[in-house]
Amino acid sequence: MALPSLDTQIGYPDGQTRGTGTVLHRELLPDGRAAVLLDATPFHPLDPTWPDQGPDLGVLVTGAGAGAVRVPVLDCRIAASDGSELHLGERLPVRLGTEGWAFVVAHVVDADAPISEGDTVSAEVDEEHRRALSLGHTSCHLASLALNRALAGFWSKEIASDALGSPDFDQTAIASSRIRPHGSVDEYRLGKSLRKRGFDSARLAAELDAVAAAVNGTLAGWVTGDAAVRIRRDDRSLSTRRFWECELPDGHASIACGGTHAAHLGELGTLTVTLGLDDDGATMRMITEQTA
Repeated sequence: MALPSLDTQIGYPDGQTRGTGTVLHRELLPDGRAAVLLDATPFHPLDPTWPDQGPDLGVLVTGAGAGAVRVPVLDCRIAASDGSELHLGERLPVRLGTEGWAFVVAHVVDADAPISEGDTVSAEVDEEHRRALSLGHTSCHLASLALNRALAGFWSKEIASDALGSPDFDQTAIASSRIRPHGSVDEYRLGKSLRKRGFDSARLAAELDAVAAAVNGTLAGWVTGDAAVRIRRDDRSLSTRRFWECELPDGHASIACGGTHAAHLGELGTLTVTLGLDDDGATMRMITEQTA
């Protein structure tokens, strides 16, 4: 079969972990493995543009009954196709959603996996791994909003606001974000550029423990409220923009996000952040941990 001309239809934004898809394309990769493209999938792939949440684990099941074969999914990534070539790597050649391109979920399997183009397969995501990352991702969003709120008084100049109206320290200073099971690690630049924009880095260093306490106090109140979480999207195409949304005591929060999430904040249990500075004070690290 030719490479797909349409985006993969995805179910993971709605919490789907099981699905059935038709194999549209299978291609050997330079590393000796194979990429399997389905018309629809519940698997969450790594996005090389912003790789904060890693890929789902799980299996593709081909055949039925006693003859069914469970094929482990070794990796899962967003790939792009212009109709003549599949681009699968550390960077996409074009921005997600670029007209004339199809954006697909590439399920990476062993080269000898018994899956062929035209097959109908069942896709089964490891639900425990998915849930751990979903809780971690929701925790990360809440922590960023609570951090922005705690640092609102540290700015001497006006900057863009976050979803709740606080100065958006998170998006202004973020260097990297990694979702991990039941939490996240976020690193922020505190250098000259941020100070020029009006942020008091020296005060932050002096009041780091108080800021962490303020963040944790806000998080405790939000989690207790057990607000519902939803992902808003216009359709099921992979390249369609999606938004994490939640009604918090401080207002309606809406954040562009391509990951997976808890359904209610009460699922997070106890949420705690720890703040730390590197030796020269140029980077702050926020570690967010969720426990039952």
